[in-house]
Amino acid sequence: MTPAAKLKSLLTHPWLAFAFRLYMGGLFIYASVYKISYPAEFAGSIASYELVPYWAVGVMAVVMPWLELICGVMVVAGIRPKAGILVLMGLMAVFTVAVTVTLIRGVPIGCGCFSSLEDQISWRTFFRDMAWLALTVHVYLYDTKLHLEHLFLVKVR
Repeated sequence: MTPAAKLKSLLTHPWLAFAFRLYMGGLFIYASVYKISYPAEFAGSIASYELVPYWAVGVMAVVMPWLELICGVMVVAGIRPKAGILVLMGLMAVFTVAVTVTLIRGVPIGCGCFSSLEDQISWRTFFRDMAWLALTVHVYLYDTKLHLEHLFLVKVR
């Protein structure tokens, strides 16, 4: 086996995707807890990006953390993990675009990802979000291990 084939085999291995799945699901569960506990602070974080209409800020501050929590649990537990990771991938894409636009505009705000006391967003935040987006894509493409729904599938003859 050539070194390139070995590397491809390692990078596309389902157990690596499973580890990434647990990491990303856990990350979104962790991120959702603070936002659910303090929706007004999270609404302030959303509003500080100046990308969302004022009337939508409150709705997003309530809905988004619960979506993160539910999809994070789905991904970790293996309950329709492809659907859960697809939603988390979409959220990561939106977060990355929001951070990019805000960085380009030069607005000095905190990320709002985990708490309101975070450091200001920077290009480091952008690259971190890009890495997390890449992990969600990897999980979507290569994860096949320990899906709870597979435990209950029975082949009928």
